[in-house]
Amino acid sequence: MAKLKLYSYFLFLVREISFTENDVNDIIQLIKNSKYLVAFTGAGISTESGLSDFRGKDGIWTRRDKGLPPKRGKHFDEVVPNAAHLALVALQDMGILKFVISQNVDNLHLKSGIKSELLAELHGNYVFMKCIECDTRYKRDEIGWDREVHGRGFRTEEQLDHQPICSKCEGRLISSVVNFNDPMPEKEMTISKQHTDKCDLMLIVGSSLTVFPAAGLPRKAQRTGAKLIIINFDSTPLDEKADIKLEVSASEILSKVVEKLKG
Repeated sequence: MAKLKLYSYFLFLVREISFTENDVNDIIQLIKNSKYLVAFTGAGISTESGLSDFRGKDGIWTRRDKGLPPKRGKHFDEVVPNAAHLALVALQDMGILKFVISQNVDNLHLKSGIKSELLAELHGNYVFMKCIECDTRYKRDEIGWDREVHGRGFRTEEQLDHQPICSKCEGRLISSVVNFNDPMPEKEMTISKQHTDKCDLMLIVGSSLTVFPAAGLPRKAQRTGAKLIIINFDSTPLDEKADIKLEVSASEILSKVVEKLKG
């Protein structure tokens, strides 16, 4: 049994680093040939920080659909950005990466150093509450929102009399996280579509590309002529249309890409 576990672990490690120098060079060539690189990220970019993904082979929703209990990773408060997040920051700081569209709510892009004006978080951010009337965002800490006292603040939950309200318009504050059946944030979707239209290369990291309407953006980019790089351990519906598809560690390969671009 011990040998079997060791062998399985070895296969996992091989899978994680199974890219070649040619793979790195191919990505670099596409980046150098592009004028407007946009990144599109999903939960898979954060798994190397210790968070669970959702739609992967052993993801939270995948296991739920099979009637299995979830394998939960760390809480958002316990994790820090990994090398894949930091590689995107490096590309941003080099002037190569123009915008990041993310499906994640874990706050790791902002924590890593992605500029807020260059980021659209389509499914919200667990750190922020937002006004349902004027869309002003507040960090939970700055308005004293205590989940033990004020609840989660989801749109579908009843508003409590003692919950903090918007200081600008006195509107109701709700969690910025988009739950099932919630409307997508109009501002973030509009900005994301604008950058998708400008995009000539989309770097897709850690997304199953099955959650809509967000997953429609890479499809839109591909239809309008943008090249696609997909880095994801599992297959996606766009694999056959991608210019590069790699099932490898995003941290490992993107770190190599940045290293060579700087070198």
